[in-house]
Amino acid sequence: MFKLKNKVIIVTGGSGLLGQQHCIAIKDADGIPIIWDKIAYASHESMIVDVTNKDAIITALDHVVSQHGPIYGLVNNVANDPKVDHSQSSTWSRFEHYDLDLWNEDLTVGLTSSFLCSQIVGRHMAEQKEGVIVNIASDLSIFSPDQRLYKKESVPDNQQPVKPVSYSVVKHGLIGLTKYLATYWAEKNIRVNALSPGGVQTNQDPEFVQRLEKLIPMGRMATKNEYHAALIFLLSNASQYMTGQNIVIDGGRSVW
Repeated sequence: MFKLKNKVIIVTGGSGLLGQQHCIAIKDADGIPIIWDKIAYASHESMIVDVTNKDAIITALDHVVSQHGPIYGLVNNVANDPKVDHSQSSTWSRFEHYDLDLWNEDLTVGLTSSFLCSQIVGRHMAEQKEGVIVNIASDLSIFSPDQRLYKKESVPDNQQPVKPVSYSVVKHGLIGLTKYLATYWAEKNIRVNALSPGGVQTNQDPEFVQRLEKLIPMGRMATKNEYHAALIFLLSNASQYMTGQNIVIDGGRSVW
């Protein structure tokens, strides 16, 4: 039930931190992960694909099908994740000052790409009457960023750094896309679900980590490989009666 033997699965943004982990999980389940990203990644088969460009996606799809046969799965993982960088001006990320070009870029990369890949790859799946789409959202798909996490001492309130609005809008939008496609393609035997991970501890500022862990009942951030099983569950027949849902794995943060 949890195996993906010889199933071809596209992972957008597969060169990123979680993208690499998604590919490892798919490979461990005997699937064939194919990365579509703006850079190549040597550990798995990868293609340089502009996933915001319809023609580029169509060309990439044709190549994968010619090399590997029908595509079974699509993991829409690519996104910009604007970091709250204290070395920058404190006001750049605030809503009042957020640049329209940044807004447009974030929505294009994080949301439009998922629309286009789902449209093009999903049409291929519909023709074969089998497929699975998993949209990688975030715990910020169900609640707003807690801007207190980024607060700096001795900085006026109107200059405090914040998590930008675009990230929340993209992740909430992915949940809407998930529900829409789940009903739209149900009769074509295509299941569409979302996975909303919490924060993964890497090299964040210790003060930020300490603040965030106080908001998590389990008292810690995730390790980078703790979403493997959930992804395989969503991609495999183990979840064959599940569609249109959002699995939130956040150490309990959304419960408080």
